[in-house]
Amino acid sequence: MRIGVVGAGLMGAGIAQVSAVAGHDVVLQDVNDGAVARGRDGIAKSLAKFAEKGKISAEDEQAALARVSTTTELDAMGEVDIVVEAVFEKIEIKTEVFERLDKICAPGTLLATNTSAIPITSIAAVTSRPEDVVGTHFFSPVPLMKLCELVRGYKTSDESMNRAQEFAEGVGKTVVVVNRDVAGFVTTRLITALAMEAIALVESGVASAEDVDVACRLGFGHAMGPLETADMTGVDIILNATSNIYADTQDEKFSPPEVLRRMVAAGDLGRKSGKGFYEYS
Repeated sequence: MRIGVVGAGLMGAGIAQVSAVAGHDVVLQDVNDGAVARGRDGIAKSLAKFAEKGKISAEDEQAALARVSTTTELDAMGEVDIVVEAVFEKIEIKTEVFERLDKICAPGTLLATNTSAIPITSIAAVTSRPEDVVGTHFFSPVPLMKLCELVRGYKTSDESMNRAQEFAEGVGKTVVVVNRDVAGFVTTRLITALAMEAIALVESGVASAEDVDVACRLGFGHAMGPLETADMTGVDIILNATSNIYADTQDEKFSPPEVLRRMVAAGDLGRKSGKGFYEYS
């Protein structure tokens, strides 16, 4: 099967990598040569680490990388069986991509959007084939994280859901099905509610970030605390996700605390910037 991935950032490159490892030919697209080069380099480095640790053979490493081609032309998506869009988490950007994909992709192409909070129905509505549009919420880093939320839009067909599940399970993911695309789905809705309360506790001086995370790890058995998770995911991504949920629900528990907005404005985005709720060398 031929898979198209739109967006060569960390998420898109990860989706491309697991697809290639699973034996699919992959076309990785982004808007400029630098972006696709960084995406492919990231895939090469990640595959090399898996080979060094003995999780894949050197032959499989090279074979997977050879299955990934890159392009700056969105028109290349006209030759794939499944498109997974993984651009920035803003509905205006995603709907612009889907308006173009609707014209480019052949009839019957499965159109998947990778989003953690934006309702699939809103994205599908800009196309002439909403039955072919499905949400596939992969988790970062994609090659390591086992979960994929599969999200049904209002008009997503059973056939599209089945094809998306077959694809996600085929690249090694465990699927949970979200039958109604409320903003935030299941996992993002849960983690943002917890994260906003954790941030509010830190902001008001009730406890330190370290102690809040320790409480969640040791008290609830979480592998990571909510603030550690925010730093790993990206503080800006958490802000966008909770803002989307708040806009949809007007539920105050999803309202972003002021300090979260200030951190993003200051560039303290977590691990990727070297500083978030924690500092990283």
